Amino acid sequence: MESIYHRISHLVSCNAVVVFTISGCSMCHVVKQLLFGLGVGPTIVELDRDVYGRHIHTLLLHLAGADGKQHAVPAVFVGGKFLGGIEALMACHIHGTLVPLLKDAGALWL
Repeated sequence: MESIYHRISHLVSCNAVVVFTISGCSMCHVVKQLLFGLGVGPTIVELDRDVYGRHIHTLLLHLAGADGKQHAVPAVFVGGKFLGGIEALMACHIHGTLVPLLKDAGALWL
């Protein structure tokens, strides 16, 4: 599990925006469409198509919180930091903080 953690840490630190998804997940689709619509080209990892997807999913569950209220995917990282799932992303968008966050991370140049 530690090597998975290092792999994820490297991935999110080297890319402005990383989204972990599962193909066919409607909430994952919404997250991707919002980011694409804003002009962001996120790095997308589809866990059901990744060799280590099951292990990454377990790690994301721990990161999202063990209370059972949060889902592991979609999981959004911006600027090397865990932003959260669709609720956090939409809250940032509604409150007008998402675009500045994306600019600070280097994902937008506008």
